[in-house]
Amino acid sequence: MSERETISSTSPAVGRALDILLHLAGRSGLVQAAALARDLGIPRSSVYHILSVLVDRGFVTYVPKEQAYGLGVASFEIGSAYLRHEPLERRARPILRNLANRLGQTVHLGILHGAETVYLLKERPSKARSGDADVALITDIGVRLPAHLTANGCAILAHSTEAQLRALFPRPGDLITRTGKGPRSLAELRSQLTQDRERGWSEEIELVSEGLRSIGVAAFDHNERPVAALSSTWHRHHCRHDPDHVREVLQQGAARLTAAVSGRAPARRAAG
Repeated sequence: MSERETISSTSPAVGRALDILLHLAGRSGLVQAAALARDLGIPRSSVYHILSVLVDRGFVTYVPKEQAYGLGVASFEIGSAYLRHEPLERRARPILRNLANRLGQTVHLGILHGAETVYLLKERPSKARSGDADVALITDIGVRLPAHLTANGCAILAHSTEAQLRALFPRPGDLITRTGKGPRSLAELRSQLTQDRERGWSEEIELVSEGLRSIGVAAFDHNERPVAALSSTWHRHHCRHDPDHVREVLQQGAARLTAAVSGRAPARRAAG
């Protein structure tokens, strides 16, 4: 007996619910309950009961006009969460490796977890340049930092709604700092994020560590929502790293990652 058959026999309702979701996922349009019962060999009464539960939980949606069912928002959220984790890292790793070698400096992949930036990947250049020691960074894999202080985090926060920002920063007049620099209030942060969203990238200079500068660019999912950001950090007084060049390379990498997860970047709004 297969693992799937074992699960279905010990918990038939769970197995049937998963079968229904998989069947709906494989169809391009809506499906009526009678067709689900016929195609899956499930009693019609059971199909209606399971569909009722799935509709209540948001995994399935019912369209009265068609008297048929399709996948709900919760199903798409599960799919997006899948892309945001291991598969996202697998798709991003070769992109980050290429960027690190092109720039000759460390490149990160980060995500937003609450009001913090969490770094999932860190790629160093394969060949260090002569006299070019790796920048001493605190942004190792798994490290968390206040998102509003990092270029990586702000690249994602720039696409948050007003309600989301207020939920993330419940004390809007008292934002923390690490070096005494950076936005001190939600109003200051909101102004900065508006500029970041309009230009399509974020930057921080000595907000996390003295002497260091970072640029971050977001990658997006199919709903034009940021799922992660690519960023790079370097000594701000090292002239070999032209900020415009770093930004352009990161933007190219973010576009590649967006395409790799079948995403779409939102159209940038003109300033003013």
